[in-house]
Amino acid sequence: MSQPHIPAQRDRPTPRWSVVTVSYNSAETLRRCWDTPFKPYDWIVVDNASSDDSVEVARALGARVIELPENFGFAKANNIGVRASASELLLFANPDLEVEGQGLDRLAAHLDVHGGLVAPQLLGSDGVPQPNGRGFPYVTAKLGNRRMWPFERMHARYRILSEPGESRWVTWVIGAAVAMRRSDFDHIGGWNERFFLYYEDAEICLRAWEHGLGVSVLGDVRWTHHWGRATNTFKWSRAHNLELRAAWTFYGMYPEFVLGVSRPRLRRRHVVAARLAGRRVVRADVTAPNP
Repeated sequence: MSQPHIPAQRDRPTPRWSVVTVSYNSAETLRRCWDTPFKPYDWIVVDNASSDDSVEVARALGARVIELPENFGFAKANNIGVRASASELLLFANPDLEVEGQGLDRLAAHLDVHGGLVAPQLLGSDGVPQPNGRGFPYVTAKLGNRRMWPFERMHARYRILSEPGESRWVTWVIGAAVAMRRSDFDHIGGWNERFFLYYEDAEICLRAWEHGLGVSVLGDVRWTHHWGRATNTFKWSRAHNLELRAAWTFYGMYPEFVLGVSRPRLRRRHVVAARLAGRRVVRADVTAPNP
């Protein structure tokens, strides 16, 4: 298999942030969300063999583009993007996200104190907060998140929001926007390439907790996420097949979340996340302490 060409960074000082975006037939979304005159970061777009003009659009908008010879999936493409980066801070940002430079400064200030993984509080296209912070990913919590009765009532605290002026610990954040220090990314081993699409965000966050690194949502950074999830419909599609395959892998790794049947393992493996998830982050926490 041919190796992707990784373009060199332009001849300028290395910015503190690298923003990695994975694209797949995302041309119109990139035009909509990334057409800003100034980007105070190194923007790396990793294209998963799009059939539209995503590559040309991303280059025109100022990105360094890595063209993959085939669709490698979300996790592997993100790891390839990081290898092209020299920045100390990383943001993984979907094509349908609107990134604001001022928010990056606030995320950096949070990471300087707490480390770990942090996400902005996402807003929908209508300005309504999206619950991108989540509790433990029980199968029943996933069903409740799809508004299935009675699981929605059973897991009412699964969806976690962070208000302006606060940040909250969460078990995991959706992968549309998540930031971390490069050193922490290397420490936890990057994105798990066993996942092609779906569940890789929950897995990397649980792995961060297991390495003594907390996961949080910062309420003072509020970015618009024009989210259209392909599996939010009962009409079966390839996306549903991908999600089922990812779920099989994920729950094979974390059987304690299958209907919550393995309580001793849950307490043993996730004691810090269980204690902190949903609580406000305070400076005294620094990073989530080891159990």
